[in-house]
Amino acid sequence: MLAASTACAKAQELPDAPGATASTLGPSDGPDGQGQSSSSSQASPQPSQADSQAGETPAEGKQTKRILGIVPNFRSVSVNEKLPPMSVKQKFIEASQDNFDYSSIFLPAVLAFEQYETGATPEFGTGGVGYGRYLWHSVLDQTSENYWVEFIVPAVTKEDPRYYTLGKGGFKKRAVYSLTRVFVTRTDAGGEQFNYSEVLGAGFASGLSNAYYPARERSVGKTADQWGTNVGIDAFTFFFKEFWPNINNALFHGKE
Repeated sequence: MLAASTACAKAQELPDAPGATASTLGPSDGPDGQGQSSSSSQASPQPSQADSQAGETPAEGKQTKRILGIVPNFRSVSVNEKLPPMSVKQKFIEASQDNFDYSSIFLPAVLAFEQYETGATPEFGTGGVGYGRYLWHSVLDQTSENYWVEFIVPAVTKEDPRYYTLGKGGFKKRAVYSLTRVFVTRTDAGGEQFNYSEVLGAGFASGLSNAYYPARERSVGKTADQWGTNVGIDAFTFFFKEFWPNINNALFHGKE
């Protein structure tokens, strides 16, 4: 009897022993009702999204606001960049930026010099006064063409006057794409259509130039030549813009 009572007493004391407590606690017996399995699952936090993207390289085809830090490049859109449609006011502002930027005199100055050297308009004369006449006519040509192509016609036809960089494929594919943007453009709705802004806008600007050029220069042939020059310059501009990100990465490591 004494031995049985002693054994029973020892059996009742077993749960209070340290070893018994550790082995008999269930998943819901830990502090605050949470088991050890829950604690172990929270011991290794998942890496954040920022950490996972830290090693990613920037996308190719990134355009800068200026080319060589001087020439305005406001209307170029980087590869895969999603932008909302431009309002009429925004089209007017961007056309004005192209016209009145501090570097906007560069192209008219070059064209005026070429015309001066070839005597394209003999009525303007020679010397400093002659070159000055070529220059202000060239500036007015550019101003008119920019407003027609980038603002007036796009506002009516609901076209997007920005240049969307392709940035993918071989040289030939990208070159053809860029040069054909004078005939194909994006609409405000995101589709594609014939580039009325470029073709008609350049034509209207060329026709308007007859109002301020000498009477002898107001022929159909002269107007057509001016039209072709405007479209050709824009085509070359698109070509250069397409490959500018590659040039910038190669020479300047993608700096703005």
